Formats: sequence, structure tokens, C-alpha cells
Amino acid sequence: MPRVIDTPTDAVIDLDTLVAHIETAPFDPDDSDALVALGPMLRALANNRTFLTDMAIAELKTRCAGQIRDNGYSAQVMMLRPPGGRYLLRAAFWPAMQDHVVRMSGTAPFFYHVPHDHAFHFLTIGYLGPGYRSDYYEYDGAKVAGAPGEHAGLRFVERSRLDEGRMLLYRANIDVHDQLPPDALSVSLSIMGVAPDQGWRRQYRFDTATGCIAEAMTLSSAELLLALAVQCGTDNGLDMAEDFARRHPCDAMRWTAWEAIASTLPKEQGAADHWHRGMRNDSALVRMASRARLEAES
Repeated sequence: MPRVIDTPTDAVIDLDTLVAHIETAPFDPDDSDALVALGPMLRALANNRTFLTDMAIAELKTRCAGQIRDNGYSAQVMMLRPPGGRYLLRAAFWPAMQDHVVRMSGTAPFFYHVPHDHAFHFLTIGYLGPGYRSDYYEYDGAKVAGAPGEHAGLRFVERSRLDEGRMLLYRANIDVHDQLPPDALSVSLSIMGVAPDQGWRRQYRFDTATGCIAEAMTLSSAELLLALAVQCGTDNGLDMAEDFARRHPCDAMRWTAWEAIASTLPKEQGAADHWHRGMRNDSALVRMASRARLEAES
């Protein structure tokens, strides 16, 4: 499960002080220990009991202009500092089941009951309220190809709560949690690593009953554009897909290309031959997903 980070301090800082500290620190988003080193500063910000309310009021006075401009998340998240390189800072709101927003929209917008991991390290602290609960699991992301239905070796660890003041380090493609609604509206503050290749990294949803990957939850713009280029029927698009399927450094893009090529083949024998060739590809994801597609269509 995520590492519990104990960083007691009575210090109180404002958001700008935390930002200045991160900007001058030798912070590597792929180094989880570097995030842990920021723990005392994150806790000092959490000790500031008015900064978030002040920000919310300021946003409301401008009709949330800053959030509209900088926030790529849903309304559940208030962006404290948008991604500008190595990190972003956010506050996340976790409504209870009895809250109006959940009764109107359901639990899906808040990722409740959706077991998932993350493609980045992040440090989080309970800021307000009793905190969401999670069923925590672990797996070794380095040992999976990422195909739907692939056994991931999930291991259940415990159920616990992100209480106010509790700090956790979530490790990329290791820690999995199935979030459960809090008993009352809660807020968490997080420092989230942003790596240069973040758009190519994969986050997964899991089937905890079987221990398998249910689906990839991330999709790059390049994958969508490639599929579009192939579907439009141009030779250039197909040539690019064939090139990407052979040698693109990202397995997910190679599978997108392989799948896009299949969409141009006759359903009778052409597609089956294509999946058989995919099972000999040097990408583990293409091999595994091709085998699954062949079995599904046989």
C-alpha cells in the first residue's frame, strides 16, 4: 500500500512558499524519495487552515477564470499550480454519498469503486474532513504488458482512511486503491510528479475479484490521431501505422497501430492472419492482445 509518511511540524506556510521551495529543490518526479523530502513543506501548507478557502473565494469572484484556464481535471479538483514541468499541485474534493452532488451525478465522476493505480508518484495529505477510505492492493507494474484480462498478481494489503493530517506516498504502477466515499465531505492536498514522457505512461483499472487488468485508463492524443489517419483511408496513414507497429518505443502505440491496421483488413481470413502475426511481434502487449483478439473472434 502507499507509504505512510510521518513528518510532524507546527510550521505554517502559504502556497507561494511551497511553490518556491519545489522550484528551487533538486526534485526529480521519478524519484519517490524526492517527493518524501517535500513532506514537511506539504504538511506546513496543510497546517494553513485558510489558504484554500481564500483561493476558492478568489476564484468565485472571477467566475473561476483561473480554473477554467489551467485545470484539465473535472470539477472535483481545484488546481493549485498547473503542470509547468516537474510537478503539479492540486486539492481534490471527496463528497459523501449523502451529498447533493453524488445524489445527482452518482459516484463515477469521483472514481469511487474503481480500483486503479497511477502512472506517476504523488504525495497526498488529508486536509479536511474524515477522508476517503480505500481498499489497498499492490502489484509489480514492471512485470505486466498491460493487456486487458492480463493477470497482474494483485495482493490485498488493507483497508484504511486518509484521515485529516495523514500523509501517504503513492508509488507509480505499484499501489492500487479502490476508493470508497467518506462519511462527510473531505479534501486532500497533493504534490504530483509530472515526467517528460507522462503522456505515454499507463494507468490501469483492475478487476480485484480476478486480480486482472480490466483496461488501460489513459490514451495519448497521438494514438487517437493515428487511428483517425488510418480510418480516413490514406496510404500515408497506413504506412505510418505499419512503421509504428514495427518500431515505436511505446508498446501502447504499437498496439494501437496494429489494431488500426486490422480495421482495414477483410473480416474473413485477413484479420485472423494479422492476429497470428501479432502473436510473433516482439512487443509483449501486441502479442498478448493479439492472442486475446484471436480467441475472441474464433
